[in-house]
Amino acid sequence: FGSSHRARRRGPFFSGSCDARKVSMGKTRVISKGYRHGTRDKYSKKYRTKGLPGLARYLVNFKRGDFVDIVADPSVQKGLPYSFYHGRTGIVFNVNRNALGVEVTKIVGNRQLRKRIHVRIEHVRKSRCNEAFRQRVKENDLKKQQAKKEGKSIVCKREPVGPKEMKTVEANPEEVEVLAPLPFVENYF
Repeated sequence: FGSSHRARRRGPFFSGSCDARKVSMGKTRVISKGYRHGTRDKYSKKYRTKGLPGLARYLVNFKRGDFVDIVADPSVQKGLPYSFYHGRTGIVFNVNRNALGVEVTKIVGNRQLRKRIHVRIEHVRKSRCNEAFRQRVKENDLKKQQAKKEGKSIVCKREPVGPKEMKTVEANPEEVEVLAPLPFVENYF
């Protein structure tokens, strides 16, 4: 980095005149198209959560048909899904020793494709998306059992909240105040 470095800087590119070769170079920065491009924030871990996952992540049992959330863990590079699938929910269609086969829907143009990808267990969590549905099914089953004992038939369909009930507003005639413009009075004082 001695004098040769300084001598290089005094070349034609650093002189006051603009060189035609430098102007016609075009783009000097390459747009990255790698597997992890554009994931600087998406794959960054929160404060005090950096490092490898704990044992509990590996001890979760998954079965076919389970709903799972794909949440990429950047501390484990093996079996990392492509960044599009980060945060998506899918259904398990295959269970391997270290990985799960997950079926995810992807909108391409005007159609929905069912994409099947294999993701390692570190990048998958059990989803809570159908908890409310399961709870409702249990409650409805109890209601049906009770109705059967009583010999009644009930409807378990959810009804949308309709318009408010009709009502008439009544007021005392003394309290009614009619708003009208005051008559115009000419004053020539």
